[in-house]
Amino acid sequence: MDYSNDLLIRALMAPSQLSNYGSLQWDTLIRQGKRNGLLGRIQVLMKEHQSFSGVPSRVLAHLESARIIAENEQRVMRWEINRICRALEDIEAPVVLLKGAAYVMLELPVARGRFSSDVDILVPKVSIANVEKALIDHGWRHIKVDDYDQFFYRRWSHELPPLQHRDRGTIVDVHHTILPPTGRLHPDPEKLLAASMPLTGTKFSVLAPADMVLHSAAHAFQDGDLTRGLRDVVDMDDLLSHFSATYSSFWEQLAYRADELELSRPLYYALRYSKFYLQTPVPACVSEHSKAWRPAWPASYLMDAIVDRVITAGPWDKDLILKISRRLLYARAHWLRMRPHLLIPHLLRKALRRYRAEGVA
Repeated sequence: MDYSNDLLIRALMAPSQLSNYGSLQWDTLIRQGKRNGLLGRIQVLMKEHQSFSGVPSRVLAHLESARIIAENEQRVMRWEINRICRALEDIEAPVVLLKGAAYVMLELPVARGRFSSDVDILVPKVSIANVEKALIDHGWRHIKVDDYDQFFYRRWSHELPPLQHRDRGTIVDVHHTILPPTGRLHPDPEKLLAASMPLTGTKFSVLAPADMVLHSAAHAFQDGDLTRGLRDVVDMDDLLSHFSATYSSFWEQLAYRADELELSRPLYYALRYSKFYLQTPVPACVSEHSKAWRPAWPASYLMDAIVDRVITAGPWDKDLILKISRRLLYARAHWLRMRPHLLIPHLLRKALRRYRAEGVA
């Protein structure tokens, strides 16, 4: 029996064939879709391709539930963005919506059926204290109240400790750049802010198209451990396909900005894996140019192997290779975020805290 995410990938690539699936395939696909946060996307694709005919009613119930959850989360996000706008109305500084918040407000194809909850914003570092105070004055509170957590976020991170609204429970993450300043790559936030585009009818802006792609790539392949790797690849496929069809000079601008913002390596991985798994139409000249961003052979071979094992893992997979691959990606993410003299004490402190918590439990 095929328990790998190959079934989910095939569903994303050929949704018109889903009406032919049997009970076992649907059982696997629903589990895969939920685990990867992509069941809402499957519902949207099936609706677009009118492939509901013959699908069992219990499957339709799962798909409809995913649609309702995704639409509700996006409705809540729009309201939360409205509340943040009100809280920051007196702040004389640019405020840029990031990731899911931007996708939803721009109504991009990537937002279709996408689960989104937290609101991420980018503001100039010089304004971050005023933004934080304004949000706290309007009901947001810090989740991380431990002294070390507060120190870590404020001294070493690229964002404030997460803020949660006291009544609504919604979370806003306030960034002053898109990658940790202690990490290997240092995209200039001033360049991102300068190129951002106003969002009509609001005080917000959004990243320029190329920068939006680069942020998604950095979030997945530089600052993340691919916990939901396939959804990250789907995001990249959607963004690349949409922007390349909308802007004639998109690919040239993307390559230029990748070099300018020091994000060519994560873009290399984003292009490579979105093209490999979802056949994203990347021009041959761009693929050729991206080879200059590829790491040395041993590192690139190992990255391909562990990413493939994680992305294609099915809901029942628990083998040793998968476990090792996930640990390696977790270690890689931390290694790219922090230098050894900061990383080792940080991980030791986290391990000690976890040991104490387990001892209490």
